[in-house]
Amino acid sequence: MSKLKVLFHVNDVDRWDAAFGNITNLINDVGEDAVEVAVLANGPSVAVYADTEKVETMRGLSEKGAKFLVCRNSLKRMCSEGAVCISEENLPSFASVVPAGITEIIKKQHKGYAYVKP
Repeated sequence: MSKLKVLFHVNDVDRWDAAFGNITNLINDVGEDAVEVAVLANGPSVAVYADTEKVETMRGLSEKGAKFLVCRNSLKRMCSEGAVCISEENLPSFASVVPAGITEIIKKQHKGYAYVKP
């Protein structure tokens, strides 16, 4: 069987704990080698990168193979609105920036990723 491919889409900061639980359960169930996990943050959820505790949870999941993606448009919008301002340079090394979250969702679905919105 080929690897499962799953995109977790988090756009609400209050959904991170549910996402972490879903990702952990998936990896524990099928094994790190049987799944490709991508986690896309866009909208207000990008503020999670200012939360040290949650970033450590993300780091642990990244060590199990989860790829964390951050929407550049959302980072810019949060800064311009005077909300939590996180520069791309201050993101953890395991996080990758994508130009637009919506485009990334479409690309991942086109590549056969299952879409999960915790």
